[in-house]
Amino acid sequence: MKKGMIVSLLSMLVGAMLLAGCASTGNTPSAASADGKDSGQVKAFHFAMSGLYKPFNYKENGNLVGFDVEFGSELAKKMGVKAEPVTNPWETIIPGLLSKKYDAILGSMAITPERQKTVSFTTPYYRSGAQIFVAKTNETIKSANDLKGKKIGVLKASLFKSLAAERTDAGNITEYDSDLTALLDLPTGRVDAVITDDLVGFRMIKESATAIKAVGEPLTMQEMGIAVRKEDQALLDQLNKAIDEMVKDGTYDKLSEKWFGKNILQK
Repeated sequence: MKKGMIVSLLSMLVGAMLLAGCASTGNTPSAASADGKDSGQVKAFHFAMSGLYKPFNYKENGNLVGFDVEFGSELAKKMGVKAEPVTNPWETIIPGLLSKKYDAILGSMAITPERQKTVSFTTPYYRSGAQIFVAKTNETIKSANDLKGKKIGVLKASLFKSLAAERTDAGNITEYDSDLTALLDLPTGRVDAVITDDLVGFRMIKESATAIKAVGEPLTMQEMGIAVRKEDQALLDQLNKAIDEMVKDGTYDKLSEKWFGKNILQK
């Protein structure tokens, strides 16, 4: 009898331990659910950029800074999550999004029909144009009509390359990892002109970083959006709502004024 009672008590004790173990496992988030990837509740907003596009996103004293970085942080606040900006080479930034390395691309990406075949975009968060810049001493290039046969610098895998290809031979186009490096090459004569975002070039002129100037009218006017995977409709809706809130409550104005001295959404 005693032996039977002991066996029964041991069985009950083991069962209780197993149940306790199951309860403990259910209350401890996994590594995936902790960051919201599998739980359905996003706790961090991971967004990518090149980190080479001053003043929108660049490294300063080892830290990632710029308009895009601060804009993404404000969006994360509106969504009630932590901001996690990361860098990725621009030429592989869309493949990185599709392979789920990050949640979105928030790096001054122009909304185009070609890109919309692969990713979804939020409403525009700023508008800007493609502009021609030359060395301050250059008097031979005054407009796009003067670019034929000239050496043009552009950012790799950017829309600026196609604009350059319309105006000079392919052999005269030099591709750069950074627009800033291209602009710095103008006074050296390595390239005759650079086609880049007007806000990038004008900010560089304002900071007197190099002796360059803008020539001619903007070649295009583009709208920049945040790219997400097509299946991430819930995130897209959240981002659009957050952008709208930033515009309405004045957060956007303050941020844009800080970096550019004007509202860069209203062009």
